[in-house]
Amino acid sequence: MHNFNKSNGLTLLYSIQMAVLNIPDQNVQITDFQEIKAFLSERGILLEKWEASVPFASDADQETILQAYAHVLYPYMEKNGYKTADVININANTPNYEAIRNKFLSEHRHTEDEVRFFVEGQGYFWFNLEGSPVFNVLCQAGDLISVPANTKHWFDAGKENPHVKAIRIFSDTSGWVPHYTESGIDAKYNPA
Repeated sequence: MHNFNKSNGLTLLYSIQMAVLNIPDQNVQITDFQEIKAFLSERGILLEKWEASVPFASDADQETILQAYAHVLYPYMEKNGYKTADVININANTPNYEAIRNKFLSEHRHTEDEVRFFVEGQGYFWFNLEGSPVFNVLCQAGDLISVPANTKHWFDAGKENPHVKAIRIFSDTSGWVPHYTESGIDAKYNPA
């Protein structure tokens, strides 16, 4: 599997790091992509790998990035009824990063699917599902994850040196507003 990596201002091919699934209370870590994909699929969560069709600069604008993935992005959106996509970039220079991070560290739900494709960087999606131990998936460059509407989860881009450049895919951006569960379960797993 390949993706594009930064070199001389352009993004070039390199081997993709794979997603990692962790079940902390069972001391389990799974690195096999197909095994992770099957585990998530059994729980209604989609995980896929995407590749850009053309190289692009690390500082490419939103339109360039969306076009680089158009061959997989737009068919996916049409198949699933999504209407819009944008690109976010979170890093150590993001204003109010700590407040943004804290907003998503609390367990919440959305009224529509949360779909993210990691162009660069990485982040942890944590899940607290009925009949399943709490687990997380480290999503990295090349990973697409789709968290179904009303699924209890939280997200962490990391306390230090956050780096997430991701395509967000929506039916309606108002459906992405977090509805907090206030369960407190997230506090057991989040780093101090």
